[in-house]
Amino acid sequence: MKLQRMNRRALTLGALAVSGALALTACGSDDTGGGTDATGSATTNANSTIKCDDAKGQLLADGSSAQKNAIDAWVKNFTAACTGVQINYKGGGSGAGVTAFTQGTVAFAGSDSALKPEEVTESKSVCTGGTAIDLPAVGGAIALAYNLPGVDNLVLDAPTLAKIFDSKIKNWDDAAIKALNPDATLPSTKIQPFHRSEESGTTDNLTKYLIATTPENWKYEGGKAWQAEGGQAASGSSGIAAGVKQTEGAIGYMEQSYAKELSTVAIDTGASAPVKPTSDGATKAIAAAQVVGTGNDYSLKLDYKTTADGAYPITLVTYEIICDKGNKADTLPATKAFLRYITSEEGQGILSGIDYAPIPADIIAKVRTTVESLA
Repeated sequence: MKLQRMNRRALTLGALAVSGALALTACGSDDTGGGTDATGSATTNANSTIKCDDAKGQLLADGSSAQKNAIDAWVKNFTAACTGVQINYKGGGSGAGVTAFTQGTVAFAGSDSALKPEEVTESKSVCTGGTAIDLPAVGGAIALAYNLPGVDNLVLDAPTLAKIFDSKIKNWDDAAIKALNPDATLPSTKIQPFHRSEESGTTDNLTKYLIATTPENWKYEGGKAWQAEGGQAASGSSGIAAGVKQTEGAIGYMEQSYAKELSTVAIDTGASAPVKPTSDGATKAIAAAQVVGTGNDYSLKLDYKTTADGAYPITLVTYEIICDKGNKADTLPATKAFLRYITSEEGQGILSGIDYAPIPADIIAKVRTTVESLA
């Protein structure tokens, strides 16, 4: 597909716009939804909707590194309002988060993949009289970032990506890459693909995309653990980003907010123009997601094969994993208050400004109701 067909017209959030969202920014900005006092400390916006109730004490959480930048922004705002609460979110990866939750060592976990049936069963040992549920809180694009000096606006498609990460395409001047980038001067530099070293929901979503779109070129079963041979491993989206930045010829996958200082691939989906990873593009793709969870579980099925104009196909949704019933009494008030904030219009309203995508309005409204029912 010709590069000249690419365009940078602004996309609209359309039906996914979170009505009434406040114009807030965080993470990389000093704006916490309020301002700063004379000492430079964060202050809370007088119009903030954050409700602390009886929240106090320390919350321990772990999981998705993809949502870490969003969590950091949310924690900054929440703890400025609720000064009696401390939140420690480790961000050690989705696999680590689910394990910590089912072992009862964290109040909640973040995962870019919905719980497996066996994990739900295992959770019953820590959710007294209840079970773990998936509550979607934040979406985002999985960016393919690369380090190739002199090459801008690189375009790749699913078959080419699969062959790159499976070490079948080894150099940047390969014929398949040239065909997608006829106007680029591609060097013979060796490709250095980076993948996650730990179990990761970002890995799970990338491989689901490859399995859905090019199964003939990606014959692995998928999941949180990386299965293809070759390449270099790094921990977390931050580790992948650092590896790509430091290695000429590198390419790696990461949540979009980690790719700010890197060049990113535009994906040829078969739409009228290749699609770059953006919050709007992820939002448009997530709009087609279907709720497949039952009861108070809102796990989603994403459409990785979308060809809609402007829809970025390699997306993820991060779920907050929590007990529907049987949460620990000493952490429930703070957990509930924090989840209430991040799923509120105010909490969702900061996401697009920090390179994330808000959850569709109809789904997040149901999640808010579930948060209020947590016990």
